[in-house]
Amino acid sequence: MNNSHISDTNKVCIIGAGPAGLAAAWELSKNRIPARVFETLSVPGGIARTEVHQGFRADLGGHRFFTRIPMLNDLWQEILGDDFLLRPRLSRILYRNKFYNYPLQIRNVLSNMGIIEASLCVLSYLRVKMFPPEEIITFEDWITARFGSRLFKMFFKTYTEKVWGIPCASISADWAAQRIKNLSLREAVKNALMNQAGLDRKTSVTSLIEQFHYPRLGPGMMWETLAERLTESGCQVEFGSEVISINHQDNRIVSLTSRRNGTDVTCPVGACISSMPLSELVFSMNPAPPDEVLNAARGLGYRDYIAVNLIIDESRIFPDNWIYVHDPEVELGRIQNYKNWSPEMVPVPGKTVLGLEYFHFETDPEWNWEDERLIERGKEELNKLGIAKTARVESGWVTRVPKAYPVYDSRYKDCLAVIRNYLEGFENLQAIGRNGTHRYNNMDHSMLSGIYAASNILGENINLWDVNTEEEYHETVDASLEEAVELVLNKIDPTAAGAGAAVTLGLFMSLLTLFTLYLGDESTKYTLSLLANYFYGYSVSWSGSAVILLESGLAGFLGGSVFAWMRNTIMRIIIS
Repeated sequence: MNNSHISDTNKVCIIGAGPAGLAAAWELSKNRIPARVFETLSVPGGIARTEVHQGFRADLGGHRFFTRIPMLNDLWQEILGDDFLLRPRLSRILYRNKFYNYPLQIRNVLSNMGIIEASLCVLSYLRVKMFPPEEIITFEDWITARFGSRLFKMFFKTYTEKVWGIPCASISADWAAQRIKNLSLREAVKNALMNQAGLDRKTSVTSLIEQFHYPRLGPGMMWETLAERLTESGCQVEFGSEVISINHQDNRIVSLTSRRNGTDVTCPVGACISSMPLSELVFSMNPAPPDEVLNAARGLGYRDYIAVNLIIDESRIFPDNWIYVHDPEVELGRIQNYKNWSPEMVPVPGKTVLGLEYFHFETDPEWNWEDERLIERGKEELNKLGIAKTARVESGWVTRVPKAYPVYDSRYKDCLAVIRNYLEGFENLQAIGRNGTHRYNNMDHSMLSGIYAASNILGENINLWDVNTEEEYHETVDASLEEAVELVLNKIDPTAAGAGAAVTLGLFMSLLTLFTLYLGDESTKYTLSLLANYFYGYSVSWSGSAVILLESGLAGFLGGSVFAWMRNTIMRIIIS
């Protein structure tokens, strides 16, 4: 990007003081490039800010600081130092009044599900592996292909549809591929078994990270400190300034018009970096874009967010950082326990702050409910779930966040392509961040896009639309040599092979016994009774069906595991 137009009067104007915008300003300030940041809200951080109410602090959904990008880890540590805490992660899924540990623990899952339900889930998984779908188009396709339809309905469907407000069959598979790319039943079981065996894992999956960094006073502490340092370095950070017009001429942004305290001010622009929602960026362009681009902007969908934070007169409610609520009987999607993120989020001993997360559209009636009504709904749903009694809730507050999440529906790609083609026609305009690129980035990739935008102004040529499109999700650490060999050899997992053989053989023999009992055929009974020579305690009876279920299942597990191990060993010998 040509930066010859940038000067003390024609500064780099950055729209938005969230993680992406502040990162861009920080990179520019280090290189003494004059910048000016416009933020509509009175505090920095965007959706990653921290809300404060009567001294109690609440995040907007819980924001972990985890990244594979060394320079961002270094930046976070530089900004906060000892205030950047390393915290343990504990999260669970609440389904049918039972808590499922996440990451998965086999004993916990079997205890909650029961052997019959667990067996049906395994059969559902084996079926989709034997008869995989021809196309993976939707979120439902993507999850079902990796977990089976039964687990999809139990652990993905209800929660996902709460978050996005549309059927899973209408959500693009791109969302799953970006957010939980490497997660599958096989990986989850492998992770659980290695966890229980106390083994070190060199591979971890997106949603299975077990610890994370977190600012002592919430994520807002990071952005407030960064904004203060920017101001000290000479960068202008203007809060309460809403950009209402982006004025352009001859394929260049020439000025911005912002509104602050009811007064409109226009300032010249040397270059523009925008993290505002992509649709709003299009609508702010002056002169207006062609109708095709305006229609594409109208076609982009967003999911809005309501946080209901409750102050509860109890010192300990549950040990988790957060809980996913998969119960379809309540609207509540997630529960955050901010004391467990950092003890200093709750300054009063004996109290707890729970953040109840609701997902709506601005057109939903609930969006316009009075705060007290939203708080009452939250109290009732906590009581219904058995989390906290209504009488123990002392007070609360509500925060609404419009356009919190970009929606990956069936048409978003086409709309995005039209808008991107239009914006790329401007030589000094760059879009960054989650909403700025309509991409569901976490904080680290949002910040990276801001740093890259600043680098482009400094002479680099980085395609910002490619940030966070790599094959491996950013919370997945480097794959081990063992997995590389596994991919090359198409290795059969002995545990999976044993489990499949155990379920198949055990159920078959047990059902055969029951079917023979039902028919009452004496010759078949006699033939089956000969199995008593091989299975201790077996007889053609109701109790015998349970005996053979367990014993033939064990035999199947051993046989399947040994076969897989022998096959893998032979393949290694051949390859080596």
